[in-house]
Amino acid sequence: MSEVQPDWVAQVRDVLETLNQGVIITDECPRIVYSNAEFQEMIGRSAEELEGQYVKDLFPPEDVPVLLSQIELGRMQGQARFEFYLPQAAGGRLPIVVASRQLEDPDGRLFAVVTCTDIAEQKNAEMELRQANRLLQARERVMEEDLLLAARVQQSLSPMGLAWGPASVETYYQAARTIGGDFGLVTPGDDFLTLLVCDVSGHGIGSALVANRIYTETVSLIEGGSALTPMLHQLNRFVMHNLGSFFMYFTLAAARLSRDGRSLEFSAAGHPPAMILRAGHAPRFLESASTILGCFPDAVGADATVQIALAAGDRVMLYTDGFTENFNSRGEMLGVKGLARIAHEASNLPLPAMKQQILDQVAAWRKGPAADDMSLILLEVSS
Repeated sequence: MSEVQPDWVAQVRDVLETLNQGVIITDECPRIVYSNAEFQEMIGRSAEELEGQYVKDLFPPEDVPVLLSQIELGRMQGQARFEFYLPQAAGGRLPIVVASRQLEDPDGRLFAVVTCTDIAEQKNAEMELRQANRLLQARERVMEEDLLLAARVQQSLSPMGLAWGPASVETYYQAARTIGGDFGLVTPGDDFLTLLVCDVSGHGIGSALVANRIYTETVSLIEGGSALTPMLHQLNRFVMHNLGSFFMYFTLAAARLSRDGRSLEFSAAGHPPAMILRAGHAPRFLESASTILGCFPDAVGADATVQIALAAGDRVMLYTDGFTENFNSRGEMLGVKGLARIAHEASNLPLPAMKQQILDQVAAWRKGPAADDMSLILLEVSS
C-alpha cells in the first residue's frame, strides 16, 4: 500500500472491492491513492503500478488538457460525469463513463472518489449502428437517385397538350409521391384523336411499375387500331393473366374524337365520370359502362362504348380521382359535383386558363398537399 494512502481508505476498501465498476480515489494533486481490482483489470496495471501515480501521467500528452479541464470542472462543482477512456497497458483504449465526487476527510484534506464504467459494448454497438446507418443512407441515396430517374422517365410519358385538326388539348399530371400510378395518353391518328386517363390502385413504386406496363400495352393497342371496347377487353385480360399476382386493379376512361370534331366515342371502366361542358348548359356526365379492370373476366360490358355528338365550343374533361377525393378543413370531400362546379365556372376561359383555374380551385379546397396522383385532360372542339 502506498504511503500517500490515507488511513480511512481501509474502512471502505472491502465495499469498493465488491463493485463491478472500476474505482480510484485521488488526492487534490490529483494522484491515485487507491484503485480497486476492477479498475486494475480494466487498465491492465497492478495496484503497485497505479497508487502514487499522477492521473495525468497515465495518458498521452495530447489528451491531458481535456482530462485536466474535466477534473477542474468536477472540483469546482463538487462532482462530474463525462465520457473518456482508459489507456490500457497492452496499448488499447477502453471507453468509459467517468463519474467523480469530491469529499473532505476528517483531517480537512480533499479527495475524489472516481468510478469508471466500461462502455465498450455500448460503443461497439454504436459503431455498428453508425456503420449500418451509413450503409442505409448510401442505399437510400441510390434509391432516391433511381426514383428521380424513374420520375423523369414517367414524366416524359405524360401526355402533352396539342392542337389537332378541330381540337385543342391541355393536360396535367402530378404524382402524389415521386412516382405514381396514374398515366394519360393523347394520341393523334389519321382519322381520330384518342384521349385516355388510367388510374392504378395504390401509390408508389408498385403502382408505377404496373401503370407503366399497362401504358405500354395500351399504346400498342391504340397504334394497332383497336376499337375502345376491344381495347378494354384486352387490357383486362392482360392484367389478369400477367399482373394479377400484384392484387392491384385499375380504372380508365377513354375517348376518341372524329376528324371533323363532331363525334366522340367514349368508354370507361370503374372510373369517375367524364364531363362534357357546353356553354349555357349544366355539365353532362359520361358514366362508366364497365367495372374496374384487372379483377373480373367479365368486367367489360358488351355495349361498353357510347357515341356522343359534339358541337363547336364543346369541352370534354377526363380526370382521375385525385381531383375529386380531396377533403377540406371540415372533412368535406370535393367529389364529382364539386369538381363539375369548378370546371363549369372555368369553362368560359381559354383552355390553358381553364386548366389553371381548375388546379387552383381544387388546391384551395384541399387541406394540405395532394394525397393521390392527379391526371387531367381537357379537350376543346373549335368552331
